Amino acid sequence: MNKRIHIKKTYKLYIDGKFPRTESGRYIKWESPKDKTVINICRGSRKDFRNAVVAARKALIGWSERTAYNRSQIIYRIGEMLEGARDRFIAELILQGSIKKQAEKEINQSIDRLIYYAGWTDKYQQVFSRVNPVSLPYFNFTLPESTGLVAVIAPDESSILGLVSIVAPVMAGGNTIVILASESFPLCSSSFAEVLHTSDVPGGVVNILTGNREELLDDFSSHMDVNAIIYCGNDKEKIKLVETNAALNVKRAIVYSDTDWGKNTAQGPYHILKTQETKTTWHPVGF
Repeated sequence: MNKRIHIKKTYKLYIDGKFPRTESGRYIKWESPKDKTVINICRGSRKDFRNAVVAARKALIGWSERTAYNRSQIIYRIGEMLEGARDRFIAELILQGSIKKQAEKEINQSIDRLIYYAGWTDKYQQVFSRVNPVSLPYFNFTLPESTGLVAVIAPDESSILGLVSIVAPVMAGGNTIVILASESFPLCSSSFAEVLHTSDVPGGVVNILTGNREELLDDFSSHMDVNAIIYCGNDKEKIKLVETNAALNVKRAIVYSDTDWGKNTAQGPYHILKTQETKTTWHPVGF
C-alpha cells in the first residue's frame, strides 16, 4: 500500500464569521524554526482589512446591546472550547519553536485569561460606575460603555497568549475587533479563529487577519471608521505613526510596549476600561 500523503493546512483569514482566502491571492511561506516545515499563511491586504471593518461595524450594535451576563457566558464558552483544543495548540506552539513545557504553560494561561475576563464582564461596570454628588434636584450617573470598533496590531513576540490578552477585554467591554495577528508566530491565531467559530461568538465580532505589519499598520491606524487602535510593540517610529493617524478622527490610541503577557499585570479590569467611553446621565428627582 502506498504511503498516505499528509494534507497540509492552509491558514486562512477570519472575517465576518467566515474563512476567506485573501482577495489578493498572496501567501506567506512561513517556515517553522523547529523543523523547517513550510506552511502557507494568507497575507492579508488593505482590501481584506476594509472588509473586516465593514463586518465588525455591522456586528457592533448586536454585540454591544447584549447583556453583560450573556457576553460573559460567550467568553467563558470560548475558554471551554480552547480547553478542548489544548493538544492542537500545544503542537502548534512547539512547531513555532516552544518547548513542550513552555507550550503547556502558554495555553493554560490563555484559557485561564479567558475565564478571568468572563468573570469580569458583568462586574466592571459596577466598579467604574458612580453616582455623582450634585447640588440640584437631579440624579447624576456616570457609567462606562463600549467605544465601538477596535483595530489591533497584536504582539509579535507572543502567539496565542498575547492574542487572547488583547481580544478578551475588548470583547468583554462590548466592542468589536479587527486584529492583525503576530507575523512571526501566526499559526495559533488562525486556529483560535476556528475556536471562535465553534463557540457562540456572532460573526463579525472578532475578525483575525494574518499578514505584514509594515504593510497594514497605516491602514489600521488611519481608517476613519475605527474608534480605537491598539498597538503592541516598542518601535518608536511606528508608535508615532499610530498616534498621529489616530488624531485624524480622534480615535483612542492605546500602546502596549515591553509587556510581559505571562504576568498578572497583563490582565485586569483596567484593560477593559481602556476601550470604554464614559457616559454621564442626568435624571430629575421624583420622575
